[in-house]
Amino acid sequence: MYKAYQIKWCLIVAGVFAISTLFLRQGSFRVEVQLWEYCDYVLRLSFYMIVCWMIHAYFLLNKISYLSSWGKLILSNLIAIVIMVFLGTLFYRILPRNHFIDPIVPALNFSNLLHSFFGGFILSVICYSAFYSIHTNSALQTSKLENEILEQAHLRAQLLSLQQQISPHFLFNSLSTLNAIAPDQHTKNYIVQLAAVYRYVLNFNEHYLTPLKDELLFIKSYLYIMNQRFDKALEVTIDISEENLKLMIPPLSLQLLVENAINHNMFTLQQPLHIIIKTDNSPALIVENDHRPKKVIGGSTGSGTGLKNISERYRLLGNTTINVSDEGGKFCVTLPLLPNERIAKMTGYK
Repeated sequence: MYKAYQIKWCLIVAGVFAISTLFLRQGSFRVEVQLWEYCDYVLRLSFYMIVCWMIHAYFLLNKISYLSSWGKLILSNLIAIVIMVFLGTLFYRILPRNHFIDPIVPALNFSNLLHSFFGGFILSVICYSAFYSIHTNSALQTSKLENEILEQAHLRAQLLSLQQQISPHFLFNSLSTLNAIAPDQHTKNYIVQLAAVYRYVLNFNEHYLTPLKDELLFIKSYLYIMNQRFDKALEVTIDISEENLKLMIPPLSLQLLVENAINHNMFTLQQPLHIIIKTDNSPALIVENDHRPKKVIGGSTGSGTGLKNISERYRLLGNTTINVSDEGGKFCVTLPLLPNERIAKMTGYK
């Protein structure tokens, strides 16, 4: 709360404004005015500004569904002004008489009411403008920092998937040659799917996000290769609703989850590994698999680096989190599907 409400800047702005107005008033220092009255003036005005600051901070920091930006601006200022007038009247009645000047004149008649309203308006506008400027600048700095962290997370993800990368031109030329000399269609199909997998991994270098439709095309090529290795010991069901295909996910996140399921679980032809890839109305992508961890020395089948990387990328992209559950012999990971326009514009995805 201290950082979000910019308490340090609140105290600085309130103190500077109260002291500066004390010296700027004509005839401020008079013989009949005692020292405590000057201090009383500074404390009162500082208190008014702190109250205004907290009101505006609450409205600007919290999402209120029924209020637009302009609605927040108007409502927060009206509430702040009313409270200023009320506090001015209250302090005038309960505190000792200040011969210097009361920061806000009590609303005892129309003229005083108008004067109090105008004074509260000035304080409210100053506090709103100051907090808005500081908050916007802080948010901009945070955004820049998160973009840098996102870039680092993106590079780490590349390292996870491209540790053995060789020259793409050499590889594709070799695959084309191998496809031309392959003796049967089954081998040709395998080569085509392998090329599709590698091409997608290379394109992943350029973007933070990819449409779910493209990720599914990639995962089908990846599963074709895995099925040639494991045959019927690997059973994958894909159930994706049409309306979710244009939504976005971090590239290779689905492949990492499928790869984790294959690498960390025991399965045979007699006891195949079932993987379900589906979507819900959240909208979210759900990857669920049988949980039969491999028995290894040390009691762990992996460091969880892949899941940590996916989680970090989601946090930086949309301030969202993934959900991981391990219940009833099923391991399930839920990835939020991100809105195309807003996130793609933010990350520069094309």
